Amino acid sequence: MHRFVPSSFCNTFGPHETVLSIVSGDVVQTSTVDAAGRDSRDELVAERGNPLTGPFFVRDAEPGDTLIVHIRAVRPNRIRGFSSAALAPVAVDSDYVWELERTSRRIDWHIDIDSGTVRQARPVKGNEHLVLPLAPMLGCIGVAPERRQAITSATSGRHGGNMDYRRIGAGMTMMFPVLTNGALLYIGDAHAAQGAGELTGTGIEVSANVELQIELERSVPPEARVLWPRGETADAIFTIGNARPLEQALQHATTEMTRWLRSTYGLSIEAASILIGQACDYDLGNMFDPAYTMVSVMEKRFLPRP
Repeated sequence: MHRFVPSSFCNTFGPHETVLSIVSGDVVQTSTVDAAGRDSRDELVAERGNPLTGPFFVRDAEPGDTLIVHIRAVRPNRIRGFSSAALAPVAVDSDYVWELERTSRRIDWHIDIDSGTVRQARPVKGNEHLVLPLAPMLGCIGVAPERRQAITSATSGRHGGNMDYRRIGAGMTMMFPVLTNGALLYIGDAHAAQGAGELTGTGIEVSANVELQIELERSVPPEARVLWPRGETADAIFTIGNARPLEQALQHATTEMTRWLRSTYGLSIEAASILIGQACDYDLGNMFDPAYTMVSVMEKRFLPRP
């Protein structure tokens, strides 16, 4: 068990100096600041724009391996969150964008951990009584890209990144391709709640305490390697594609799901196609940032034994 208190933060997924060295099986308890760089005391401690906690160096991790991250807990560590009030222009028809310019740019939220709810600190006309269920998640999670690239925490790719998929919370297992020695795991951009797509450009942004267990799968055969982020819950498996346009993100997610069904569950291309075509669901992750995120979801009740 490692208890790591971050004192510096990164705004890119890349080959930064590591903050902690861990091995497969270790548990890490740490914290994140919010997207604007404010911590649990609401003090500005990092540069705004999804500051990241990490990177965590995973010993023995090499390109071709799979990094498995079991998310044990994501807990907001303060009672104030914030969001934008304006829909992103990409979410509406072009002749409606001018309406968004009249919209106030920031909404404050009160986070009630005990009741498990989130409500607007100052009601907005039309939804004075809006109360949302508390559903903490990590907007940013991923590893360092290949070839010593440094990719901004505003976007996403094969390495993960700012995917803003609202199901990436406690009880979720994520899988990433190891693209550089040590994997270099980062987390950040916690939300107390968020709708599909992050269509206002924010979730309900907050700092959080996070607990992760790390597992490393080595010597993975080429046909079974993780090429795009994958995930698993008690009831489903899912694959994530990050790209723009949206159809390309869907293509990456669908291809990765097909590969997973074939390599792990032994399905032929025909069987995998039928299963995806008739039983698969799709979720929308981020549709605000440079790369969009689409998620292919397959319920386990439709799967054969792996």
